[in-house]
Amino acid sequence: MPDAFPISLDATSEDSGKRIDQFLAAHLPETSRARVQQLIAEQKVLVNDAAAKASLRLRGDERISVLGAFQPPPLRAMAEDIPLEIIYEDDDLIVVNKPAGMMVHAGAGATEAERNRGTLVNALLHRFGKLSAVGGELRPGIVHRLDKATSGLIIVAKNDEAHRRLGSQFSAREIKKTYIALVHGALKQERGTVNSSISRDRIRRVRMTTRLKGGRDAITHYKVARRIDSQFGKFTLLEVKIDTGRTHQIRVHMASLGHAVVGDTLYGAARELRPHKAASRQTISLERNFLHAAALEFSHPRTGQALSFAAPWPKELNEFLAKMESGYNESKNEGS
Repeated sequence: MPDAFPISLDATSEDSGKRIDQFLAAHLPETSRARVQQLIAEQKVLVNDAAAKASLRLRGDERISVLGAFQPPPLRAMAEDIPLEIIYEDDDLIVVNKPAGMMVHAGAGATEAERNRGTLVNALLHRFGKLSAVGGELRPGIVHRLDKATSGLIIVAKNDEAHRRLGSQFSAREIKKTYIALVHGALKQERGTVNSSISRDRIRRVRMTTRLKGGRDAITHYKVARRIDSQFGKFTLLEVKIDTGRTHQIRVHMASLGHAVVGDTLYGAARELRPHKAASRQTISLERNFLHAAALEFSHPRTGQALSFAAPWPKELNEFLAKMESGYNESKNEGS
């Protein structure tokens, strides 16, 4: 969105019949259609000096003004009564088994609910009240993160000293994290290491990439747990350990090998799996990434005691894998 406001635009005969949001999205290339609709809702778009309606279709002779930029509501953490699966708790820390679909803390979103609601932080604040303040007001207690579409174990600090000591363990790469991932295709090697730096994609800012120089170092180790040759194609179930914790690290590293994590459409995975047999039309899909933080090993931040925790696979991952391996036939399951 340009910095100089107001912005004035003239609709011409070529624009006749276009919706106002469609017109503005085309003339403001750095502004998405969703953002345009929010500007209209905030009455920051005038057509012939009158507030525009989202449903307005242009005649082709209007004067259109954009009065200012969209101002999203402030990000904030708020206590919410959301169920949590607590694996471990003491006076210094909590280990939580986070479900897929839950953001760790408030982030980008089109609405206040998408930005601020339903987060792990909100659930923790309701359950425990006060947490470490080292991470700031938006991320109380959060020592490390998991992607929204990834499930599994995450450590939360109750106090500042525990947070700092746990953070030091992460920085020194002393905390051992093990993930389970199902990826497309058959990896040639039984085990391997990806040591490719990770940067933010310059074109699609929601993605990370290994193709740019000067990124942050990232190391991922993988070992084949099972090879699957199904009617939906070949897949490999992996045990993955990471020395670093970069954004989307496992996802982008696996995609860089040509083996995207199943369900991860951001990095090239199919939205649904189709059987190879032409006679069968049944498909299966996963509404999340097949990536689960299954185990954690670290030292207690106060006592130094060695701690280890494991979280079983979520039900939806077990069910998806069973469908894939059994030659799933949806019509039979529906009682036909």
